[in-house]
Amino acid sequence: MHFNHYGGEAARLAADLVNLTAPPRPEHLEPLLAAHGVVHRTLTAAQTEAVWTWSRGLASCFGRQDLEERCQAVNALLADASSSPRISLHDGNPHLHYSAIGADAADHIRAITAAGLAYVVCSAGAERLGRCARRECELAFVDTSRNGRRAYCSVRCANNDAVARHRERHQGSTTQRTGRVRREPAGNRTFGNHAGSSSDS
Repeated sequence: MHFNHYGGEAARLAADLVNLTAPPRPEHLEPLLAAHGVVHRTLTAAQTEAVWTWSRGLASCFGRQDLEERCQAVNALLADASSSPRISLHDGNPHLHYSAIGADAADHIRAITAAGLAYVVCSAGAERLGRCARRECELAFVDTSRNGRRAYCSVRCANNDAVARHRERHQGSTTQRTGRVRREPAGNRTFGNHAGSSSDS
């Protein structure tokens, strides 16, 4: 599935921001922004902190949830981003920009990620804002597959989870086999003391 730059690409940026595990430094955030085509990506320490705080709010939009709940989460981000959509012709073709000319870099990131999530929900399907089904991972991702049924963030996680499930099934069947009690034929059973012996009591 193909997403335009200000739609799916911004949503993928949102997912990558959600997957940050610690507040980044400006120089660490810059390559991530570059990978998603963000032009103004040299951020100050304060702007980087603002993006980190924003990323924690983006997290609520990913994973399995009720459609109304997800729409409310995205709407809250759109309201908080205070974006000002406008048509731009800077490359010769009309397309939407979601932040004003000269907007603060952090505000621009807030605007495009909120709009990107809204674009995916409305144009591609809300369920495409997923989280990895592998319990040890749970990374956020945007499902760009043809059928929209992707459950894992990567092939590696899918394979690792399949191996783990196989091992669990194998261990369960082994325990079931070794846990069976071997029953002796009735004629060979002995109860209490051996026949002919006397009790000390």
